[in-house]
Amino acid sequence: MSKKLRSEDWFGKDDKMGFVHRSWLRNQGYPDDYFKGRPVIGICNTWSELTPCNGHLRDFAEIVKRGVIEAGGFPLEFPVTSLGETIMRPTTMLFRNLASMDVEESIRANPLDGVVLLTGCDKTTPSTIMGACSVDLPTIVVPGGPMLNGRFKGECLGSGSFNWMVKEKTLVENYTAEDIHEAEIGAARSQGHCMTMGTASTMACMAESLGLTLPGAAAIPAVDSRKKVMAQLSGRRIVEMVRADMKISKILTRKAFENSIMVNAAVGGSTNFIIHLLAIAGRIGIELKLEDFDTIGSKIPLLVNLKPSGKYLMEDFYYAGGLPVVINELKKQLHNDAVTVNGKTIGENNSNPVCYNKEVITSIDTPLQNEAGIVVLKGNLCEDGAVIKPSAATQSLMKHKGKAVVFETMEDYHARIDDPNLDIDENSVIVLKGVGPVGYPGMPEVGNVDLPEKLLRKGVKDIVRISDGRMSGTAAGTVVLHISPESSIGGLLALVNDGDVIELDVAQRKLHLEVSDEELLKRKAVWESAGADGNKGLCEVLHRSCTAGTPGCRPGYFTGRLRQ
Repeated sequence: MSKKLRSEDWFGKDDKMGFVHRSWLRNQGYPDDYFKGRPVIGICNTWSELTPCNGHLRDFAEIVKRGVIEAGGFPLEFPVTSLGETIMRPTTMLFRNLASMDVEESIRANPLDGVVLLTGCDKTTPSTIMGACSVDLPTIVVPGGPMLNGRFKGECLGSGSFNWMVKEKTLVENYTAEDIHEAEIGAARSQGHCMTMGTASTMACMAESLGLTLPGAAAIPAVDSRKKVMAQLSGRRIVEMVRADMKISKILTRKAFENSIMVNAAVGGSTNFIIHLLAIAGRIGIELKLEDFDTIGSKIPLLVNLKPSGKYLMEDFYYAGGLPVVINELKKQLHNDAVTVNGKTIGENNSNPVCYNKEVITSIDTPLQNEAGIVVLKGNLCEDGAVIKPSAATQSLMKHKGKAVVFETMEDYHARIDDPNLDIDENSVIVLKGVGPVGYPGMPEVGNVDLPEKLLRKGVKDIVRISDGRMSGTAAGTVVLHISPESSIGGLLALVNDGDVIELDVAQRKLHLEVSDEELLKRKAVWESAGADGNKGLCEVLHRSCTAGTPGCRPGYFTGRLRQ
């Protein structure tokens, strides 16, 4: 090894501090040779019993360590803030940047030469990658893997996706309390994260398409023995990366980001992908803007038939051949020369995969949809942008004009949505305010709000819904998200009233409120006199904790007044 190891500044000196650094670690029983020229590899572990999707990562850390030791490295595991979307309130998005700072400072402050990121639930993948980017050491990601397919009465059940159907199942399909209880038990029946193409699976695919994992790592189920093999091989590889001085910045090029946008479109990935990829790009210093997701990805066809855009689940995706098949199908669109963590290009890694089930992964010549990537909308309702996921939407609603049914807050929605006297029908547009990064705070995954009981009983499956919030990657529907500027800081969304006509035209990238400028000025004056942006001062005070990563990001985008 020609380059001096970073850890030598701690362990390679014969002075008093060298004595201190080595002697305290010796209480763990490490022999002399561990302190002499071995690359020190940090195992960044997001394990927590409060993060069910990452509950197996403590065991995986030991497997990674085995690989590190085999390759001549010195593994040291460390914990960081873990973010469990299913448990934390009000939303893990509020804490993503906090977790990324934890990762960054833990790496920077300690004698590490390379890092293995153990990830799983939604925000643990982007937050750890963001933190690693800021330090720029050799880094490899080991995704924790999806759960096995859920099972319920002999059928497959998608964890996450079924959540959004409970109301409909109970009201329309007459599911009993016992049915729901049985589904609850069977939906998440093994270790791992959600097995739909939700945000966790999207983030695993993101990491692989960026080149940060070994080939094929994203889709392997958490309990499949091949996931353990992948973890051990990743432990070996990170030592080689340190010796080759292969920093994360050498992998995360502009080409890698463009590849990831195209792959996300092809797999029907979550809209949350935009927020996290922008943040990672900002950390590593790659210019990436909201419009790139439309320009680069919106024309890419949908190739993967997974919930919520399709029928199958991640276990089926892996058995069909996994992400390598998708990457190979996109070879004419991708930058095949983008380098990955194993030292080979993404084209070399995925040149000969075999598809074992063409119902799960289609060819690019016979796609499930011709144009499936996330679309960026503009218009007076979203001057800084909004997004919609066509692959999960109802095609007949992609061009729609309807009257607004407005809910000022999430609490207002819960209080009134099932009121039989609510003036709403299948042509209406549900407008939910106050759920953006400042308003809620943290931008929760509530944009795909349930339809009212009276519409569900009529057999209505979908209507247009718009908000400044996010949507779970496990959810489906014609849902416009991330409207920016958000309502709580004075975006036009704040001024929408019941009965206002809203036009959605996805093909024209348009979201428009049909209210005159004069009327909007009057409403704006009333809104400002009411002091509706009371969160603003606190947000500006806390601006130092913010990181770019969402459309129209402003000071305080991930802060605000906390709620119970």
